[in-house]
Amino acid sequence: MIKSAFISVILQEKKEENRGSVESQVFSFTNKIRRLTSHLELHRKDYSSQRGLKKILGKRQRLLSYLSNKNRIRYKELISQLDIRESKNR
Repeated sequence: MIKSAFISVILQEKKEENRGSVESQVFSFTNKIRRLTSHLELHRKDYSSQRGLKKILGKRQRLLSYLSNKNRIRYKELISQLDIRESKNR
């Protein structure tokens, strides 16, 4: 999914431009995580990238935890859109 397409979907729901929203931040972190993961598959000993990946994972986890506590419906929609969690039914 392209970043601008996802942000436009979020903005249509909110009817205002809010790139600082939790959803857009989580989406941005998810893109960075996917890029770093593919980079680390090629360069296994790039420890500075591993550290950066861990920091981004922590930030995303804190945002998802906040969203989960604040609004469970938005959290579940975001998780399903980004396909970042495995469902417990599997």
